[in-house]
Amino acid sequence: MSGTPCPDFTLPGTAGTTFSLSAASKPLVIYFYPKDNTPGCTNETMDFRDLHAQFAAAGVSIVGISRDSIKSHENFKAKLELPFELLSDAEETVCTLFDVIKMKNMYGKQVRGIERSTFVIDAGGVIVREWRKVKVPGHAAEVLAFVNTL
Repeated sequence: MSGTPCPDFTLPGTAGTTFSLSAASKPLVIYFYPKDNTPGCTNETMDFRDLHAQFAAAGVSIVGISRDSIKSHENFKAKLELPFELLSDAEETVCTLFDVIKMKNMYGKQVRGIERSTFVIDAGGVIVREWRKVKVPGHAAEVLAFVNTL
């Protein structure tokens, strides 16, 4: 997907917001994560939270997307004191656009779920970098290092 225009989308977000890519400030980091309040997702989200001021200083916004409900996202956001919004893709519309729904092994059985992935969209709305099958440790810092080169 890198080098291609990012497809426009609209999703409900925390704080009563509706997020539309076409109306969003760009550049933008979009990270897809499997589930609120799970260890890896909590750590990844806290890493983006902890580096938020540096992303903002670079002129970059952050949004997190999962299939969780807005209510779940609101609780997760409050618990972690997040300075950015979480978007609910319960219908998997945007997950499908970004091809992040994959078959995964969980406790010995195949399940459909979100493959942890991050995308950077530049000011022109083009996907300039993507990470798939993300390993959490150090990932947010790697994304920050990349956006600082934009």
